[in-house]
Amino acid sequence: MPSVRHVSHEFLRRQGLTTVFGNPGSNELPFLAGLPDGFRYVLGLHEGAVVGMADGYAQATGRPVLVNLHAASGSGNAMGALTNAVASRTPLVIVAGQQVRPAIGPEANLANVDAPALMRPLVGWAAEPACAQDVPRALAQAVFEARLQRRPTYLSVPYDDWAADAGENSLAVLDRRVDLAGVPGPELGRRLAERVAAARRPALVLGGDIDSAGLFHDAVRLAERLGGPVWAAPSQFRLPFPNRHPLFRGVLPAGIEPVSRAFEGHDLVLVLGAPVFRYHEYLPGRYLPEGTRLIQVTEDAQAAARAPMGEALVADPGAVIELLLKELDAPAAPSGAFRPVPAPAAAEAPRLHPEQVFAALRDEQPGDTAYVVESTSTNSAWWRQMDLREPGSYYFPAAGGLGFGLPGAVGVAMAQPGRPVVGVIGDGSANYGVTALWTAARHRVPLTVVLLRNGTYGALRWFSGLLGVPDAPGLDIPGLDFTRIAEGYGVPARHVGGVDELRAVLAERPDGPRLVQVDTELTTPS
Repeated sequence: MPSVRHVSHEFLRRQGLTTVFGNPGSNELPFLAGLPDGFRYVLGLHEGAVVGMADGYAQATGRPVLVNLHAASGSGNAMGALTNAVASRTPLVIVAGQQVRPAIGPEANLANVDAPALMRPLVGWAAEPACAQDVPRALAQAVFEARLQRRPTYLSVPYDDWAADAGENSLAVLDRRVDLAGVPGPELGRRLAERVAAARRPALVLGGDIDSAGLFHDAVRLAERLGGPVWAAPSQFRLPFPNRHPLFRGVLPAGIEPVSRAFEGHDLVLVLGAPVFRYHEYLPGRYLPEGTRLIQVTEDAQAAARAPMGEALVADPGAVIELLLKELDAPAAPSGAFRPVPAPAAAEAPRLHPEQVFAALRDEQPGDTAYVVESTSTNSAWWRQMDLREPGSYYFPAAGGLGFGLPGAVGVAMAQPGRPVVGVIGDGSANYGVTALWTAARHRVPLTVVLLRNGTYGALRWFSGLLGVPDAPGLDIPGLDFTRIAEGYGVPARHVGGVDELRAVLAERPDGPRLVQVDTELTTPS
């Protein structure tokens, strides 16, 4: 009989999960023994960076990816980064080691007592197999649950299980397939199309799932057919629509009252691929204006169930877009030219205004560049200057947890080596995932990191004003030189001073990782 490890490796190979992001401990070594040819193990120096890299990789490929973590301590280290993967509905399959079965009850060192409970309620599914022979089936369930739910899953495996005989029935798992088809039935589809067509002033709200599912250009076609304004949903982690398109009104503010105000005068709000809504600042008010109806279409049944208002249809947004495009009449007039970019604001030397940095990126980087952004205090400057027209152009920490940016950029660049990738990272957030630079250097990942250094937690300074705590301590971080940090991890780095020098550096096309540090003026997110 084949071993549990042999059957599990073969199942992973057939499912295409051959790139493994991890930081192993002793409990994980038996799983890693004898990895077949064609598997690639991507080592991260901290579990938060491991999950961030895997998150970026899975988002960029659109497929589940395997994450290998240590028992309780390693899994615990990863949980902060895991919140971003949960919010972006990234299909991570986390396999963690566990003590041998006889040692779990006595709570021997490195035993993870009640391991599935550690990761709940973050993950969509968590388990520890009841016996060794159930490991291949449970691993398959972890993969299928991640794919179906588009959410991380967690499997804890005692390390003595891997060498055990798998049993004859275990081979049945190798040829399994589980598919999902979320097409609305004829009656639901007809009713939805009629209500959208009857709207006098429809508005469209698009979520990050639209870009994740490859529906970016389809969403443009639908918006132009409807002819109404388009917003990105609040707390956006992907860009689902070209940000300078004449119908685009930007990212909705993350407060109840301002969202309601944005919908004034619209009789129907159609929300595709987004929760309703992921608010942030507590700005109370009516959920919707008087006379406004909301219809949400999402594959996420939990998001549909927890929404505080409106109607919800749990279905594939792509199928709904296709249905509406068939049923709706063509627009009477073209939507018009894309909006021009304003001249960037300037700052006093030696600092640059973030808009100057973003204007340089826009002009010097190719139009299909993918940007992984974790510089929250420059959010307003970013959207004023960028012109993003391609799918997969924008990634942001979905739950707002710092530490995704640098590792996420490494993961995106590893997943798409033929596409330019730039990480736009603030000096405050860089410290949370800086060890990812070592992995970038080790694998010669073609990645440019633009490090915006303003010496403070800029977004927190803005929040301190909103919350009336201007004397809050711990907001300044002077004295950090990321060029020296990067070089210590093996990444070439440069500190640039003026706009001309920055543009010249960004015009270069290195074949490995690099870091460009720029001193910037403090700005606010909005």
